[in-house]
Amino acid sequence: MVAAKTASAFNPNVKITPIHANIKEPQFDVSWFRGFDIVLNALDNLDARRHVNKMCMAANVPLVESGTAGYLGQVQPILKDRAECFDCVPKPTPKTFPVCTIRSTPSQPIHCIVWAKSYLMPQLFGEDEDSGSELDEAEKQGENAKEIAALRKEAQAFKAVRAALRAAPAEQASSSSAAKIVFNKVFHADILNLLSMADMWRSRAPPVPLDFDAIRAGTFVLNRPSQNGSATPTAQAQTIGGAKGSSATEKQLNGTGNGASSSTTTAATAAAGSAGLKDQRALSLQDNLELFVSSTERLAARLRAGEDTISFDKDDDDTLDFVTAAANLRSAAYGIPGKSRWEVKEMAGNIIPAIATTNAIIAGLIVLQALHLLRRSYALLRNVHVQFKPSMPLSAIAMCAPNPACGVCRDVYAEVRCDPARVTLREVVDGVLGRSGEGEGEGPEEVSVYEDKRVLSDPDWDDNNDRTLESLNVTRGKFLSIVDEDGEYATIQLAIGVLPPNHPTDGPALILPSPLPKPPRREKPRPATPPPAPPPTLAGKKRAAPDDDEIQEVDEPSAKRARTAADLGGVPFTPSKKRRLEEDGLIMLDSAGETIEEDPDVIEID
Repeated sequence: MVAAKTASAFNPNVKITPIHANIKEPQFDVSWFRGFDIVLNALDNLDARRHVNKMCMAANVPLVESGTAGYLGQVQPILKDRAECFDCVPKPTPKTFPVCTIRSTPSQPIHCIVWAKSYLMPQLFGEDEDSGSELDEAEKQGENAKEIAALRKEAQAFKAVRAALRAAPAEQASSSSAAKIVFNKVFHADILNLLSMADMWRSRAPPVPLDFDAIRAGTFVLNRPSQNGSATPTAQAQTIGGAKGSSATEKQLNGTGNGASSSTTTAATAAAGSAGLKDQRALSLQDNLELFVSSTERLAARLRAGEDTISFDKDDDDTLDFVTAAANLRSAAYGIPGKSRWEVKEMAGNIIPAIATTNAIIAGLIVLQALHLLRRSYALLRNVHVQFKPSMPLSAIAMCAPNPACGVCRDVYAEVRCDPARVTLREVVDGVLGRSGEGEGEGPEEVSVYEDKRVLSDPDWDDNNDRTLESLNVTRGKFLSIVDEDGEYATIQLAIGVLPPNHPTDGPALILPSPLPKPPRREKPRPATPPPAPPPTLAGKKRAAPDDDEIQEVDEPSAKRARTAADLGGVPFTPSKKRRLEEDGLIMLDSAGETIEEDPDVIEID
């Protein structure tokens, strides 16, 4: 909204319609994207970039991708079938950490932040999923078996905690009871459970179980440096009371609670608050406890109000407060320096601070590339990079052709309009492949059907074929991927759309694309041919010999007669090839008449 108001001042004749929403919401489907002449991207995370890239491929709408990272920046025009898309070049995978390091033995602030964001928050406020698969994979990777057994026990105990968060509080006075249950489970009982495994702490400092009531009363003694560098908490605990959302955050970060004035804060808290912005000041152990209680109660209230799940969002005050407080409390227990709310937001949100000058340069380059696309001056399109090189701050690179192996832009896209409550998976797949009605359609015979990473059907499992799309949670804005089992045809990506507004109520529940998509045959990779041997070269007229005394002068290199098939008994091979074949279990004979000793493990072939 602010951006639209600011941009309108440059040209009042331009109509700007601001939309404040998540681009991945279902109403922003392929039909919605198709209503634009061009899309200009300025997103801040990899998942959203990939989503918009796929939508533009499906809608066949030009896209200008862009991004900045400090002094660096890039602008990439993307045009289907003419230039590589965002996913044509594999992106580096985000850094991951071993499960046991995150869950049991953290040693860095990032370990605690990842634990709070990616483990604790989904366990408490996300979908009720069995975390056994993650632990099974960790066990296969050879991680500590005792630790994994303890983590399995820990996961089971979370079910009671989840129930407490979703249950309505009996009275207002017990508003912090659910937060206390979570705290005692995570920062006390789980740590005691880990301490029972003495072998784990032989070569590392053990964690300290935290005491909820003692921290709140200001009597808890932490026998290791806390996140603010002191041995014991010194800040006076304050309560949040009835404050909600960002107001509760502001009061906590300012060091004042409900009914408490700034004069009641301690000298340490006041000094910290005056040292800089409230988000950037260090939080004491008591500050983190109160922020943990407040944020937990706010998130629990959202669950009781009807939200099914809550995931981390750096722009959501409630989730950011929870991750900040939980990560700092865990850091205190493990003797790790804590982080301010601002630092946690940077690390948890993978944020690289923006520089206004870089953003301005990239914005101008986006407009230049957009003009080339709108004018169809495709020969002028360039990938432009802003570099930290004073001699060459801008680098322009010619467009690259699409990657033939890309799993996004090389797929075939089509849109089906339907009522997901009345249409079955079989009707959609058979209709798109031309199997319904007259004869058999062209294309793959045996297919598997996916929705994102979910397998909905395959040639050996068709239990879902007669279920409606709605029952499979395949609704507006999602894609069905029809994959050829033999790998001969390209994948068909079906975008699910809604029926037209004027569609009659008694009309068909499924409108197939016209014409039907015809996936092309995939090009089979050609067998790699070894490069020709380089011609012999001589640095001089003298050629080295085994013995230094036997050096022979030559006027020109002697011609080396190539070995023919006749020399080899009709079987052309080189020593290196023969050695490779023998390593694979094959014995290459020098001639057809050569014999080998009888061996039951040898099978003779022509």
